[in-house]
Amino acid sequence: MFAVIKTGGKQYRVVPDDVLTIGKIEGQVGTIVQLGEVLVLGGDTPTLGVPLVAGASVAAEVLDHRRGPKVIAFKKRRRKNSRRKRGYRDELTTIRVTEILADGKAPTIGPRPKRVKAPAEATAEAAE
Repeated sequence: MFAVIKTGGKQYRVVPDDVLTIGKIEGQVGTIVQLGEVLVLGGDTPTLGVPLVAGASVAAEVLDHRRGPKVIAFKKRRRKNSRRKRGYRDELTTIRVTEILADGKAPTIGPRPKRVKAPAEATAEAAE
């Protein structure tokens, strides 16, 4: 099953376990967020939204918040001694799609537990 979602003015085709980098959304790292603007639900019988599919949403886990690459906007007017340099960096969020929900259901999958590295001392003792 797949879905086409809309977030940040862009559309994405997603399936469960997809990792996407989208425009910044609210949510702490490790929490589950629901993206409610679903345009198409695909599968055996695709459902097209007019403009959105009623009761459909996509549950995703927030993996990371970061900033995108620097973009420089440089303007120069020749022979006028006029220059302008501006730059910006987009705020981005990396998410992992956990499940695609229909009929107003709530997410059943919670955030994945973080992997905890075993301390070096514990592994040394286990080796002995």
